[in-house]
Amino acid sequence: MESIPRPLLQPDNMTDGELVAWQRKQLEDLWRIFNITGEFAKGYQQLSKLGPCITIFGSARSQPGVHEYELGVRAARACVERGYGVITGGGPGIMEAANKGATEAGGVSVGLNILLPHEQGANEFVDRDKLVSFEFFFVRKTMLVKYAQGFIALPGGFGTLDELFEALTLIQTGKSTRFPVVLVGTKFWGSLVDWIRTALLGGGYIGEADLDLFHVTDDPEEAVAIIDDFYREHALAPNF
Repeated sequence: MESIPRPLLQPDNMTDGELVAWQRKQLEDLWRIFNITGEFAKGYQQLSKLGPCITIFGSARSQPGVHEYELGVRAARACVERGYGVITGGGPGIMEAANKGATEAGGVSVGLNILLPHEQGANEFVDRDKLVSFEFFFVRKTMLVKYAQGFIALPGGFGTLDELFEALTLIQTGKSTRFPVVLVGTKFWGSLVDWIRTALLGGGYIGEADLDLFHVTDDPEEAVAIIDDFYREHALAPNF
């Protein structure tokens, strides 16, 4: 049987079977690049015409009736009352609460859903013409930041912390236009803020000014007011 020609930059000791498997892997990686590019293009196309919006995120495990869920509903209503739409991850828990609050207040309710195995789809309160589903977390996070004029973070787990620190890092490093970030729930966030002050600032890992990149409150209406005040103080229209 004739051997398959080996492309450049290939180990010389591959068998024909190993080479076929390697080439298949390269093709899979190439298609992954195309898929990633397609997800970015889809997100930009569907979200580029949004007006001013605030991203609200928090735990997917919070159930209706619990305090954090109701905070999400109130925060979204306050956003709509001040002229903002609401962006969430589109799933259950606090994401559902925020989409519910926005819908009940007659505002824009956007859901950027992530496709996960054994997980339910987008919640029922997302405007169906403003629902975008993603396979890749990092593409979704880009959209959560790019089209938001502010972040409101409610209690949550690893995903919430990931999104929060991604936003703060982008602002700190100047990779994103500065936007306000508000943490709602002093009891939940208090120990984290203390750790940031003692371990990060105290250890010289961040600067004093980095503590001004976020605010903490127990009042979701105040959280939205903080975002409004930010744009008045900086003389910016909330649609950068």
